Amino acid sequence: MNGLPPRRGYAWALLGATLLGACGPSLGPIRGPVDGTLTGSGLHGLDVADALEALIARRGDSQADRQYAYQRVSREPVVTAQDALARAIVAGRLAQISGFSATSLVAEVERYARSSAALDPDFRAGAAQRLLGTLYVMAPAALLEHGDSEVGIELLESLAQRFPEHLPNRLRLAEAYLALDDPEPAEPHLCYCSARRSELRPDERKLLDELLVEGHVEHCP
Repeated sequence: MNGLPPRRGYAWALLGATLLGACGPSLGPIRGPVDGTLTGSGLHGLDVADALEALIARRGDSQADRQYAYQRVSREPVVTAQDALARAIVAGRLAQISGFSATSLVAEVERYARSSAALDPDFRAGAAQRLLGTLYVMAPAALLEHGDSEVGIELLESLAQRFPEHLPNRLRLAEAYLALDDPEPAEPHLCYCSARRSELRPDERKLLDELLVEGHVEHCP
């Protein structure tokens, strides 16, 4: 997983703003076709999560894809850091489209991201910690059990220090600073990413462009 979803991470504000909602789509019937990259018989949890991320990166995913990925990965045992990360990824992607009915999914993201980070903190340049830090900054505090925006910033800052050349870590830290109305420390991270934008996924490049505008970064040294 290269990063989290574009613009405000998971758009967690939708969860806080929606006070009523029908049952979420997590366990309901899947309506619509599912992309073939998700359905291969030899795919395991992280393979499915990666395939879903690839679809989202090029804006080729559907609700059915996210729902199928979640249901498939949820059937697998969680033993390794990879298993836990896959579960956190697909729960988070489904939470994006589930409104307030996604409160249980948000809890899953937190639980499995914490588990993955504990099992292997360096896996994929700290992908689980990046996911967890972004969650703590973006999600309403009422939906979280073990962290808040202050903890989230600390997690993302430490991750950028541990893996300073990993672009998604820097990008998510910049996003978090701007989400907390603190644009000054975001600028060097945005400029670093801007200088290497060709290495980002398409959705990450879009996020970078939006953050550069939001942070009023017109020129980088």
